[in-house]
Amino acid sequence: MVDFTIDELISVCIARQITDGEVVAQGIATPLVAAGYLLAKCTHAPNLLFASAIGQGVCREWAPLGLARVEALWLDKAMLTVGFARVAAEILPQLRPLEFFRPAQVDAGGNFNNIALGKDYRRPRLRLPGTGGIPDVTTYEDQVCLYVPRHSRVTFVEKVDYVAGLGHTAARTRGSGPRYLVTDLGQFDFAGGRMRLTSLHPGVTLSQVQAKTGFPLEAAPDCGETPPPTTEDVRLLREAIDPLGVRRLEMLGGAARREALRAILLQEAALAAA
Repeated sequence: MVDFTIDELISVCIARQITDGEVVAQGIATPLVAAGYLLAKCTHAPNLLFASAIGQGVCREWAPLGLARVEALWLDKAMLTVGFARVAAEILPQLRPLEFFRPAQVDAGGNFNNIALGKDYRRPRLRLPGTGGIPDVTTYEDQVCLYVPRHSRVTFVEKVDYVAGLGHTAARTRGSGPRYLVTDLGQFDFAGGRMRLTSLHPGVTLSQVQAKTGFPLEAAPDCGETPPPTTEDVRLLREAIDPLGVRRLEMLGGAARREALRAILLQEAALAAA
């Protein structure tokens, strides 16, 4: 059996959603997504094109993940660089990319919130990083995907506090709500406009997923176990795509995350000095 970690499985699941020749878009601080995109590029999708909010550009080549040099992939190798407003309003509507977003809250219909937690907007319990271009692009994109590194009832809620990303709703006039979601517990689709479990990660039970979901969960009739990464998937992630382990940061919080950040930056500095 292949030895793998849950962060590697999530990146592999993301890679499996990609077909050769399409355009994929990436937001800021999403290394699990970046690792998945690069894995697809290195395996079954060699003609993949990347669009990113980090460097505000489009590129065909790739570079390993980093922290201090996170812009290297986009700024050093971009075929085209443009401003953020033009990317959201002009470029992405034409390219119609596949794009992964990480919601702080998401409901059964795929509406998601990255604005704030708490009903009082001026005094929320927690102010979140913000929406970026999410309210713009989710109104017209039809290849929206989501990922949640730590599945919990804090994230999966009956009703989001604020709608940043538009889900499956009768008010929509174009595009569609999310079509796919992956967490550390399983994979989901939105058949019929409602989130539905399609596979459980190895060792996870349906009751465990339901206990961490704040609304009744539907399961597909053929719901089974998520296929594990291959030996080559794991080798590429660990040796070529993300040897520093940047993707693991999304699985951590608090002191563990700070410690991992320091370790990665030290490794990166040593590599730059060598």
